[in-house]
Amino acid sequence: MENRPPSRVVAGKATPRGRYPHVRRAGDFLFVSGTSSRRADNAIEGARVDDLGTAQLDIRVQTRAVIENIRDILADSGATLSDVVEITTFLVSMNDFGGYNEVYNSYFGFDGPARTTVAVHQLPHPHLLIEIKAIAYKPL
Repeated sequence: MENRPPSRVVAGKATPRGRYPHVRRAGDFLFVSGTSSRRADNAIEGARVDDLGTAQLDIRVQTRAVIENIRDILADSGATLSDVVEITTFLVSMNDFGGYNEVYNSYFGFDGPARTTVAVHQLPHPHLLIEIKAIAYKPL
């Protein structure tokens, strides 16, 4: 992994919506940009629109997809979720905290990363309920 550039856009993941990488290495730390449940084809995992145009959004499905996207981004740099030392989560509604927390707890325990969760007014797409940024410690 040492020959990899410090900033990377990871193949097979949703293209960033701005000029920033999925992940940036700084010494022994990996900084994962805010990640959503958006797939490479720009569809949003955990968001379905019915024939009448009503959106059905699922915080559990979105949370799982976000954490798995982060897992894949870290794997591209030779790291795993167990290397994550800090997570910041952005929820559009704290009413989704329970569902988010339930899924989060299936990936991390008390020995996992430090965590902060905040409510935000909105995210870059109206069907996104959650975004997570992460910091991992993975010495070269």
